[in-house]
Amino acid sequence: MTFASIEFLFYFLPLFILLYFTAKTIKLRNFIFVVFSLIFYSGGYTPHLFLLLFSIFVNYRVALLLDDKQGADRRKVLVYGVAFNVLLLAGFKYTGFILQNLDILLEPFDVVIPVPRIGLPLGISFYSFHAISYIADIYKGRVRANRDPLQFILYMTMFPQLVAGPIVRYSTVARQLGARRTTWGRFSAGARIFAIGLAWKVLIADEVAPLVMSIFDGTTNPTLLEAWLGVYAYAIQIYFDFGGYSAMAVGLGVMVGFTLPRNFRIPYAALSLTDFWRRWHMSLSSWLRDYVYIPLGGNRLGEARTYANLWSVFLLCGLWHGASWNFVIWGAHHGAFLVIERAGLKRWLDRAPRAVAHLYTVVVVLLGWVWFRAETFDGALDLFAGLFGLNGIGGLSFPLAFGLYPLSVAALVAGGIIGFWKWPRLRLSTRWRPVVAAGDYVMVAAVLLLSIIWIGGGPAAPFLYYRF
Repeated sequence: MTFASIEFLFYFLPLFILLYFTAKTIKLRNFIFVVFSLIFYSGGYTPHLFLLLFSIFVNYRVALLLDDKQGADRRKVLVYGVAFNVLLLAGFKYTGFILQNLDILLEPFDVVIPVPRIGLPLGISFYSFHAISYIADIYKGRVRANRDPLQFILYMTMFPQLVAGPIVRYSTVARQLGARRTTWGRFSAGARIFAIGLAWKVLIADEVAPLVMSIFDGTTNPTLLEAWLGVYAYAIQIYFDFGGYSAMAVGLGVMVGFTLPRNFRIPYAALSLTDFWRRWHMSLSSWLRDYVYIPLGGNRLGEARTYANLWSVFLLCGLWHGASWNFVIWGAHHGAFLVIERAGLKRWLDRAPRAVAHLYTVVVVLLGWVWFRAETFDGALDLFAGLFGLNGIGGLSFPLAFGLYPLSVAALVAGGIIGFWKWPRLRLSTRWRPVVAAGDYVMVAAVLLLSIIWIGGGPAAPFLYYRF
């Protein structure tokens, strides 16, 4: 089940809202929230629900032990707890990748290693990071272990953010698990955010998806025009798909009284790669900063160690996204440019014209998306050849030209206008504000209706980050 589906919009969500707001006590509301979250998750693949519940049970017990232990014993509990979550994630996500590479290394010795097909549990990358941050914060004394099992289960399974984030720190929602405020104003504000996110996903990301697929998966030896069109289209697709999901998650949270962290802040308007990572997938970048970069020493141990730490963090960031060398290279790509910026390029960018800094950032990010989207190493090299004009300059293949229908072109244009520029806010006199507010609600209602019509016209497209 996805947010952008008839089942969710017309059956799951209305029934959840009805039962949730009918409940009078916070405990009953939490129970209803947990039940619906488990139903939502089990819609992906029911056996993986038991893995999620096992992870919840272990981390709940680890948290209680951390609260009860002192000294060296407490540190051991932390190590065991983090190791459990890392091994759980690695076992399901990276076992096949490791065995495939071992098989290649041992091939000259006629040794064949069977590589099992292990299905990736939905959302395991996200709920494992939730658990690690929770027990790490308990160890550091930032929060206390929650001894209410229902509240902890709700924190780990909350369906708006369970399968694709944002990554929510326990401290962000700790008070709201036991007492939260829900008003008509907050509900309507959350619904507005949800509607905008739904429109981003359905009307923009899904409209450019066939174009991305035709270039990355169906075009060999792309020309300069085809390659740049494909990379730009993918930049639009992944931002409005993942940004749309994050907006829907935040909106759903606000509707029922939770404040979930913002995950995007116009990242393609950034003026450096450093600035980009303050705006893109903000919950992940801040998590990596606090639980990996700073524990490694951060920038406290000299320039060489700082560069090594930055690069290590982004290699991990790439690997977190997927068990593939292409993701590792994508992480190395971003890590390398962040190191170069810290070594001096950032100071030059700060003094350069905004247009130059913006162009540099966009080009670096687009080149990185090639590694992120290409299915194979050779496929990435083929697209890079097109980007640098090695396969010819102009011209579009017939399937690709046919795929540029009016709606996909409109989505590419709208995505560029919304996603690549930070537009100034209009300053209006007091008398015009009610008119603008009314127009805003009409526009949101219109895009919500249009999105629902679009969804009804075809099968729901899964969110891109469901596979991470």
